Amino acid sequence: MTPLLFLILLFASVPIALVLSLTALWYIYDSGNTVLYDSFSQQMFAGVENYGLMAIPLFILTGELMNEGGMTQRLVHAARVFVGGFRGGLAYINLLANMFMAAIIGSAASQIAVMSRAMVPAMTKEGYDPGFAAATTAAGGLLAPVIPPSMLFVIYGVLAQLPIGDLFIAGIIPGLIMASTFFVVVALIGLKQQFPRGTWMSGPEAIAALRSSLPAFLIPLAIVGGILFGIATPTESAAVASLIAFGVGWLIYREISPRNLGKLFVRTATNSSLVIFMIAAANVFGWVVIYEELPQKLAHFISSVTSDPFTFLLIVNACLLFVGMLIDGIAALILVTPILLPIAMNNYDIDPFQFGVVICLNLVLGLLTPPVGVGLYIASAMSGVRPFTIFVALWPFLLAVTLILILLSYFPFLSTALI
Repeated sequence: MTPLLFLILLFASVPIALVLSLTALWYIYDSGNTVLYDSFSQQMFAGVENYGLMAIPLFILTGELMNEGGMTQRLVHAARVFVGGFRGGLAYINLLANMFMAAIIGSAASQIAVMSRAMVPAMTKEGYDPGFAAATTAAGGLLAPVIPPSMLFVIYGVLAQLPIGDLFIAGIIPGLIMASTFFVVVALIGLKQQFPRGTWMSGPEAIAALRSSLPAFLIPLAIVGGILFGIATPTESAAVASLIAFGVGWLIYREISPRNLGKLFVRTATNSSLVIFMIAAANVFGWVVIYEELPQKLAHFISSVTSDPFTFLLIVNACLLFVGMLIDGIAALILVTPILLPIAMNNYDIDPFQFGVVICLNLVLGLLTPPVGVGLYIASAMSGVRPFTIFVALWPFLLAVTLILILLSYFPFLSTALI
């Protein structure tokens, strides 16, 4: 009865946090273990009693401060210095700016929203197809969950009890591979379409653009550098980055006013609480998973199908692509990690860092795939291009990510080499 209730609530579009909580409550009633009601709230609290989760509101705050502080446009100008002169230069600028932003925001949905407002009108104005412009911007948002910092990595690290800093490092090589592959995709599309010719900045213009963007680059340097060199934990790096973002936006760029911080803090608190409540609900849902022995049953079934780790990861990828089409990436991660991670580690000896990189990248694809495709609708709302038009132009990027997922599944060292 419990699995049936879970499926009914899930497909009735009930918020995933309530699905998990109500399923756990029903299981306690249905199994007769009513004594568990006494510790229900304690279990929920225990789910969020983790220092690593402090990084989530701090990274969200950093992204909000960066958006308010005028750093996005300056990073775009910095990208123009390096690739703006190539034919189709604005498409490359779009991807390079997305790389810079991925090292700051850490959320694909937020990045797609910010970059769609900044890049799609500019590309359309210079003669690019609106669908391609929106698709390139949306695809660039897929870099956010892989290039550190990543909100999905923070959540996965808490659920898997892994060092979040090491997870960030594990995402560096996959992130660079993704970005390089997207550049190749744009170049191949450019062979078919006649992209507008770009123009190189003059020396003084390039120096001015780079000088203007240097304060903004302090943010990813503080986050990634602090973690790589062991100076700070991810949470401490996020706190330092938010202070830098505020200082740069207020004192240097003068686009943030302390009077407006109240609204910004409310948005941060609202978005953070949604994520953290889901994690709390996932902890009590763990009761259901444990008492029903779901990982053991699933492990027995999959083991009867294959004993090969690569084949197992291919099965997981296929299943998660479907799950990601229906459920938000964060919610899906919270849902599947407690079930699949023990199977991957205990039955197939798969490195948890490799597994985390694979499933985080996989689940975020759901942002851009129907029927839910939140990222498609965000890009559409910000650019005015129909979601179907964006999806048609997006398929080469989605195909590239699928091939990268297969590569990451077959070669563990791509995720673990730097750890």
